[in-house]
Amino acid sequence: MRVFPNCYTAGAMVTIEAVNDIARRAAKVVLKHYHARDTWVRQKEDGSPVTGVDLAAEEIIREGVLALDDTIPYVSEERELPDYEERRQWPRYWLVDPLDGTKEFINRTDEFTVNIAMIEGGEPVLGVVAAPASGLLFYATAGGGAWKQEGESAPRRLRSTLADPAGPLRIVESRSHPSPALESFLEPFTIAERVKSGSSLKFCVVADGRADMYPRLGPTMEWDVAAGDCVYRNSGNPEPHPGTLRYNKPSLLNPSFVIGLRPGTYSLPA
Repeated sequence: MRVFPNCYTAGAMVTIEAVNDIARRAAKVVLKHYHARDTWVRQKEDGSPVTGVDLAAEEIIREGVLALDDTIPYVSEERELPDYEERRQWPRYWLVDPLDGTKEFINRTDEFTVNIAMIEGGEPVLGVVAAPASGLLFYATAGGGAWKQEGESAPRRLRSTLADPAGPLRIVESRSHPSPALESFLEPFTIAERVKSGSSLKFCVVADGRADMYPRLGPTMEWDVAAGDCVYRNSGNPEPHPGTLRYNKPSLLNPSFVIGLRPGTYSLPA
């Protein structure tokens, strides 16, 4: 088994291999229900959908990571968020979206993921993105690089470079969230290709070189992006990419962001 350095300071039981295994187990359950079409769907208070699969995957992930080290706090989309006064004291914590892309799951596009991240000092230092329908696993640690595994094949190191904003760009955009603001943002650029994707796979599409840029001008939550952001940042070659997103904010709602371009080479709408 391939071993990667852990640059964070969590307990010795927390390894990328152990977290990958938890993500695979959750993905297996998600895929079983996806094929069986046997899950319930309801609306949460904020109007977003939740399914029985979200909660089944949540249980597997929470039990799995707490078994590795039960002193590390746990935050998930499917659990009540602790107050910021409590969270701000944490040196590290788990940040989980057990089924990212619930709309994609319901609409059967295959583009949904299981996301597990660890945050230290406001940065993602471990990230795992499992795509149950395709059998893909993306993972990264700070200092250990970013990797992609297809099924049982050997993992492949991901290496990406920041794009030239003056050149032709392949952009990846949301399948579920079209945005007039995005069209305005893209006007100064030469767009060679538009790749549609769902969930946190958009980060992975840039990390593995299938797209140059991912601009997101609509709302996201920290748990939506942390694992994919870790994969993207650590795919940087020769150095990790700069990250513009910060984590464990008083509000977990993210501002607009762009990945794939160097900060300062573009202007986000006010």
